[in-house]
Amino acid sequence: MKKDVLETLKYNKGSFISGEELSNRLGVTRTAIWKHINQLKEEGYEIESVSRKGYRLMGEPDLLNQHALQLELKTKTIGRRIVHYDTIDSTNTVAKKIAAEGAEEGAVVIAEEQTGGRGRLGRQWVSPKGAGIWMSLVLRPSIEPAEAAKITQIAAAAVTLAIRRVTGCEAGIKWPNDIILHKKKVCGILTEMGAELNSVSYIVVGIGINANVDVALFPEEVKRIATSIKDCVGNNISRKEIVLHILKEFEDLYLDFIYTKSIKKSVEICKAYSVTLGNTVKIINRDQTIIAEAVDLTEEGELIIRNQEGQMEKIISGEVSVRGISDYV
Repeated sequence: MKKDVLETLKYNKGSFISGEELSNRLGVTRTAIWKHINQLKEEGYEIESVSRKGYRLMGEPDLLNQHALQLELKTKTIGRRIVHYDTIDSTNTVAKKIAAEGAEEGAVVIAEEQTGGRGRLGRQWVSPKGAGIWMSLVLRPSIEPAEAAKITQIAAAAVTLAIRRVTGCEAGIKWPNDIILHKKKVCGILTEMGAELNSVSYIVVGIGINANVDVALFPEEVKRIATSIKDCVGNNISRKEIVLHILKEFEDLYLDFIYTKSIKKSVEICKAYSVTLGNTVKIINRDQTIIAEAVDLTEEGELIIRNQEGQMEKIISGEVSVRGISDYV
């Protein structure tokens, strides 16, 4: 019922609607309406209450819980169940747990703060409270484990499109899993899976975005390589709008993959917005580092490089770390 009250207020946003009219429309008492209004106020909604006029919605909080997101979600599967936490160690850890327990495809774990966020290759991910987007998606594709890296390319394409469309910032993709603004990392993607023999039981895609993070608070070693959308735009952005767009873009590209068995569309986006292709990069594999030219992506999302002997090689994302010669990109 609280959701219905909020939807009615949003439909009439900026205009008053009386308690009596709300009561008649929704088929509940005016006392019940008053209670729901107060609950919404406690959640951060700015609702003006004026005697003989009623209620008027003036502003909304930037919440990432199920109630706030599902009012405007335009997906069929992805995000239809949202598990929201105020503070958590890692959204990927919880997503893997609920996936192993049978969580449905499309479930999303999202947190206001992570205390133990992780990036690829086990690196720590700084996740301050209320300033970023820290979420993980549960997927159940009928694919072999070797294909899991394709999901990372789908996620990278979806996040890049969402940031560009919502903010206008020229987000780029550093293959395979980083989203870049102004040559610095703004988002990391961590894909993990549960598998049995030659089949995937589930895949969890973790997405961590420095949305409204104040870069001045970054440790010095992080400032050198990381930024935030806020730093690009110049002010706070709506985390909710970013999440809604990511989930929709991801679902469209993911379903295309499921139906066609190809990530061609996602790879085309990754190539169009790549900050890796055409550059000389360092390929770091454990203790070995080689210098090569990033030439292209295959239709499977693998990186094609030209080594110093002039030979072409394919690089699989799970094996290496890719860096620029003089900086992060």
